[in-house]
Amino acid sequence: MKLLHGDCLKTLPTLDAGSFDLVVTSPPYNLGINYKSFKDTAPREEFLTWCRAWAAEVKRVMADGASFFLNVGAAPANPLMPHQLILALTDGTDPLFTLQNTFHWIKSITIETPSGEQISAGHFKPINSKRYVNDCHEYVFHLTKSGDIELDRRAAGVPYVHKSNIARWGHTGGADLRCRGNTWFIPYETIQSRDKERPHPATFPIALVEQCVRLHGRGAETRLLDPFLGIGTSAVAARRQGIEHFTGIELDALYLETARKRIEEEAERLSGELPLGI
Repeated sequence: MKLLHGDCLKTLPTLDAGSFDLVVTSPPYNLGINYKSFKDTAPREEFLTWCRAWAAEVKRVMADGASFFLNVGAAPANPLMPHQLILALTDGTDPLFTLQNTFHWIKSITIETPSGEQISAGHFKPINSKRYVNDCHEYVFHLTKSGDIELDRRAAGVPYVHKSNIARWGHTGGADLRCRGNTWFIPYETIQSRDKERPHPATFPIALVEQCVRLHGRGAETRLLDPFLGIGTSAVAARRQGIEHFTGIELDALYLETARKRIEEEAERLSGELPLGI
């Protein structure tokens, strides 16, 4: 497991071409988020040009059969940013990637049961507005070089609600597991102190990275890269999935130190020296 301190635009060129099977990351969204070492307020065209530059390096280090899961959020007052970014990476005369799947990461949802009861689950950041509703989801774009990468859909699947469908549909092969689809309800874990447990303004859950690992289907043999490591969520996910070949790049030294501590704590948990709740 390698944690590299530096600017990804300078560090990615030092990595070998074709050396990763999977990339899972969440770059700065250019929405004015208060990072410690990054100004998140660049003009839109400058931001998109920067994204194409690091994404070109990501493509270079990806194997031909690799997947790139790109998590991007928006702001109610700036809803086009994720779409403009994905067009910058996939459209035009010289596209870097093919958009193979689009997933919706649902952070919070309210559903009505058959009995009429309304149940709310998950966490979201409430906004005080007369124009916009609370934003309870983000995008996870699945990018590949060719658009024809096979996935292990059942590895990221869910059991059938109606078990009669197992025998009814020939594609099940008798297994009680179906494709989850492109809506992923993955709430944040409840925390007691944001400063201590999540000292970063824009993180994703460990389970989100694990879902990408399962779906890509390489298991513990996955060679995983996160060029915007933050406080190490993807590295912790790699530990939990038994992945040894992991590389993370982070610009901010304080975030990187937090990532190292989280990985050490996760290793202790897996060895049984710490309870899961610590």
